[in-house]
Amino acid sequence: MNNNKKEVHENLANWDDRADIHANGGYGDLNMFAADPHALTATVKRDLAVLQPFLPGSSVAGERLLHLQCHIGNDTLSWWRLGAQSVHGLDFSPKSLDYARKLAAKARADINYVKGDARYAAAALPDKLGQFDVIVTSAGTITWLPDLKDWAQSIADLLAPNGVFMIRDNHPLLFALDNEGFEIKQDYFSGTQSFYEDDGSYVVSTKENNNAKVKHTRNYNWAHDFHEIVSVLRAAGLTIEELGEHQVTDWQALPMLTYDESKDEWKIPAGYPQIPLTFSVVARKS
Repeated sequence: MNNNKKEVHENLANWDDRADIHANGGYGDLNMFAADPHALTATVKRDLAVLQPFLPGSSVAGERLLHLQCHIGNDTLSWWRLGAQSVHGLDFSPKSLDYARKLAAKARADINYVKGDARYAAAALPDKLGQFDVIVTSAGTITWLPDLKDWAQSIADLLAPNGVFMIRDNHPLLFALDNEGFEIKQDYFSGTQSFYEDDGSYVVSTKENNNAKVKHTRNYNWAHDFHEIVSVLRAAGLTIEELGEHQVTDWQALPMLTYDESKDEWKIPAGYPQIPLTFSVVARKS
């Protein structure tokens, strides 16, 4: 089976570059974030709102948690601050994990970071099979994975009995819009691959990151429609608890979106057609 090694390798180089930008101003003042024991990312606040109804006591406190595609660890640290236990973060980018470990050390947070492809997370964590009560991933994750069958099976293998998985991510419709506007630009259905060159990232330039540029500019993304997402999770033995669609997103996914600084979120302004910008799925291991 073609596992798109070349494309994944190109993406890895790109994300190592992005880690430098995001950790040095792109994600705000991380030293301040590390120093404030009550600070949580807006992304995790939105994720928690989706997940809460399916958690004991509506909280991750005391739950063993794995964060897939954790990047530089600010969201992972937020889950730890919410009381999650035996917290693990997994990412394929060594540079991202270096920054994640440094952030955890500054915050004096006991978080375990592991290098691995999210599709094969179970192989990267062989001693944790059936050991996680909660697995989460969100905000720009599965579009970077060529296929989801192994991803779903790894999630099922790592979840404890009655454990819950939550994904909140870019709506599949955005892939077809190519993040440009309301005109369909490319195929919607799973199996579609896109390729583009871009020397920037999705964060706002600041004095700290000094309009830094990505050196490895090639990006590959893959479409994943709802049929695929739900089917692979069910085939892995998980029960779908909820499917949601949401009108806010974590980044400027379309050019007309407006930013609410108080909530750190983007929305379609009044006067434009209102479409979902993100989706969520909650699934449980019976």
